[in-house]
Amino acid sequence: MQFTIQREALLKPLQLVAGVVERRQTLPVLSNVLLAVDGNQLSLTGTDLEVELVGRIALEEASEAGEITVPARKLMDICKSLPDDASLSFRVEEGKALIKAGRSRFTLATLPAADFPNVEDGPGAMSFAVGQNKLRRLIERTSFAMAQQDVRYYLNGMLLEINRGQLRAVATDGHRMAMCTVDANIEYQDRYQLIVPRKGILELARLLAEADDLVSITLGTHHIRATTGDFTFTSKLVDGKFPDYERVLPRGGDKVVIADRQSLRNAFARTAILSNEKYRGIRLMLSDALLKIQANNPEQEEAEEELAVDYSGSPLEIGFNVSYLLDVMNVLGHEQAKIILADANSSALIQEADNDDSLYVVMPMRL
Repeated sequence: MQFTIQREALLKPLQLVAGVVERRQTLPVLSNVLLAVDGNQLSLTGTDLEVELVGRIALEEASEAGEITVPARKLMDICKSLPDDASLSFRVEEGKALIKAGRSRFTLATLPAADFPNVEDGPGAMSFAVGQNKLRRLIERTSFAMAQQDVRYYLNGMLLEINRGQLRAVATDGHRMAMCTVDANIEYQDRYQLIVPRKGILELARLLAEADDLVSITLGTHHIRATTGDFTFTSKLVDGKFPDYERVLPRGGDKVVIADRQSLRNAFARTAILSNEKYRGIRLMLSDALLKIQANNPEQEEAEEELAVDYSGSPLEIGFNVSYLLDVMNVLGHEQAKIILADANSSALIQEADNDDSLYVVMPMRL
């Protein structure tokens, strides 16, 4: 097997594929990336048995077909360290990979391609195509609310739901919830739900471009596959039942606050400095056209902010974890944020003032 390639053409796909590979592996071959040359195409594959990513690069020069696995991290570090305009020639001899670039020579250990595992691939139950920017928006708007290493393993991921032509993403860690819905013109009228694990969501987000190029999605019983022009991404699904998120959406909140998102975010960030480092609690006090934000900590330090807001309901005092509020303010896109409240013991519903495709629920805190 041999091929020649420009460093620039190899580096970006290699970085994405190597991102899937875990540093500490039980199987040595899982630290490797599979390189395969077929005709004038080079494909790179990385996997951790849960998530698999295949990158494809067109080769411009004559090559010799074959496949081999080499250490992902080392190959990436070699590419990074070479000059931008370097050309790499790669060939396999006597079980070693030889890489030459200008006056540099590298010999890497290899493992046979036959040892490299495939993420098992059952039949796809359903396929559709959606704009990459739409899928990226869904993930960016909601992924921060996914749990990390929760014993309720089905929360360590994101619910994707198809319903009446729409695609919806929901994430929750039990204290807050994020939901975003886009029109995807999917011809499937029933409700279809699946949970993609946290790592799968984060890797998929790295692949998606800002443009409205299409990504084809295939859903199977145990896996999801996304294919763009240059990449094929496969992830196992979380086998579990996601909570009924519609029951969590607060209903009947009669206190509506509209405020400048950036001013709100800055006020939260400043008050957070003197909140309790462990619990991160702040107090919101609403009165006519005014929001007061207060924080204090065990060292008896205090912070207070006053903000003019659009509010004309009865006075209300309510506590929240300031980190959760900041996370929401950071992903909202519109200049005005809308917060709907009912009372001191009910969750807040937060959204953009003139757009309800993204909804955020934050549980209150007793202070």
